[in-house]
Amino acid sequence: MKKKNNSLIKASDVARWMLNQINKKRELYQNEVVYLMEDKFGSQFVYENRNGNLAINPEVLKEFRKLTEKTVIWSRIEFCWRIRSADDPKVGRLAK
Repeated sequence: MKKKNNSLIKASDVARWMLNQINKKRELYQNEVVYLMEDKFGSQFVYENRNGNLAINPEVLKEFRKLTEKTVIWSRIEFCWRIRSADDPKVGRLAK
């Protein structure tokens, strides 16, 4: 994957890319997308968390939440975001 000019990219751009990925695949696994994101957009959009794992920058997640508040849900069991289904709770972002 080719990196774009990192100085021109904003967290909202990365969040829109995440939304495009989830619209294509219907689900987006955090442990996969974080590496794709770093490769495509640069290390400023990821960080190493206290467990030593690569994680998504909170600003990107904030922008992603804004874009997907009603349409995407987080599955704690799968550690992924997915398109909200009719069986999911109508309020909140967590799947049961």
